[in-house]
Amino acid sequence: MSAPQAGTAPVPASAAIAPHTGSLRRRMLFIAFAWIVVLLLGGGIALERTLTGLVTRNFDDQLSYMLTAMVSSAEIGPEGEVYFSRQLGDQRFQEPNSGLYWQISGRGHDEFASRSLWDRTLRLKGDHFDNQPHTYDSNQFDGEPLRVIERSVILPGSPTAWQFAVAASRNDIDAQVGRVRAILIWSFVVLGLGLSAMAWAQTYYGLGPLRRVRLAIMRLREDGGSRLDEPLPLEVQPLVVELNELLAHSERQAEEARTHAGNLAHALKTPLTVLTNAAQAHAEDLAETVARESAVMRRQVDHHLARARAVGRRAQGQSRATVRDSVEAVLRAVARIYPDARFDLDGDHEVQVALERQDLDEILGNLIENAAKYGGGSVFITIDARSSDAHHCDIWIEDDGMGIPKAARERLFTRGARLDTSKPGTGLGLAIVRDVAEIYGGSISLGESEDLGGLLVTLRLPRARQAK
Repeated sequence: MSAPQAGTAPVPASAAIAPHTGSLRRRMLFIAFAWIVVLLLGGGIALERTLTGLVTRNFDDQLSYMLTAMVSSAEIGPEGEVYFSRQLGDQRFQEPNSGLYWQISGRGHDEFASRSLWDRTLRLKGDHFDNQPHTYDSNQFDGEPLRVIERSVILPGSPTAWQFAVAASRNDIDAQVGRVRAILIWSFVVLGLGLSAMAWAQTYYGLGPLRRVRLAIMRLREDGGSRLDEPLPLEVQPLVVELNELLAHSERQAEEARTHAGNLAHALKTPLTVLTNAAQAHAEDLAETVARESAVMRRQVDHHLARARAVGRRAQGQSRATVRDSVEAVLRAVARIYPDARFDLDGDHEVQVALERQDLDEILGNLIENAAKYGGGSVFITIDARSSDAHHCDIWIEDDGMGIPKAARERLFTRGARLDTSKPGTGLGLAIVRDVAEIYGGSISLGESEDLGGLLVTLRLPRARQAK
């Protein structure tokens, strides 16, 4: 064993991390936080506008009430001037710069204004006649933003279009709006933090079963267990079931490998002992013994290699082969060896089985060649003979030979068993066929052909799953 090169260090198995697509926890938290932000931001804006509108409308309603009181109290004097038949009730109209003002303006007349305006005048939009009250904001007073409501009125006994206006400082309404916004901001910040904490807790708790699965798998690796028995939520249970199936599958494969190795070692032990004894005794028939025992060992090696190849291909995943394509390929090869034989093929053209094409060719090659070799010259192959079976495909191979007695049929599946020793062969064909078929979940049986009178071989193989 060569020493490791200088400057290189062995990489531990745990360092070989499989590629991933990111953290599932981060995805869930990102989605939760994004929705929390979007919903709280949208809801906050909508709620802020609603509450601000309510505060503003309530303020405007108060101004409208005052404007209505002004209009209902206004009368025309002897000189055409406007005066109030009764005093307006709000004391702030009498206090200079109180923040609440009224004013009546008319073309050709002096402004009639509240004492609270003192020496100031409201600049009204009196260039048009507006029969309905309308409100707007005004910044005509420095440091005192106003909310103004106006209405055009023609009083009885006067041809003048009078502009009635009530103005109030926006400081109060702006303070109320500010308080509403502050309450909303802090409320939504606390709500957002609470929802974020809940999303984190939900994610952590929701992914808990996956952590338990990981720890259980780690314990399996350390303790050498063969399945997961820990109770888990319903959504995770299918994963555990599939994992247990995978563990059982791996255990079966390991057991098959051990069995194959043991069978091969046992099968080779006897020929090797014979060869060793013959060599040590310097036997005269050493050459014949070597040739005979080597042929025995070769048959055993071929048999176990065929099984090992089938097991390896089955473990690769979704195998699929079209039966008719395989049969036609085998018939072309067998027809060259037995040119006098007649082959008939019938059945489904499209049926597929869950086998690798090479293994299917080997199985059909053994069976069709045996039918041509030991039959009377006619071979009939039927694909999917029982099409009503949704899970298996039955392939019938019939010949017109002498057939096989019922008592001797099972013995033919024994390695090296041959009923007709007059023709060349190893006696491994049917044994290999049954072993390979069973590896893929199939079976083989022998019977009597009703149409040709010879042997009927029924090969049952699992159908390939339909591609989604």
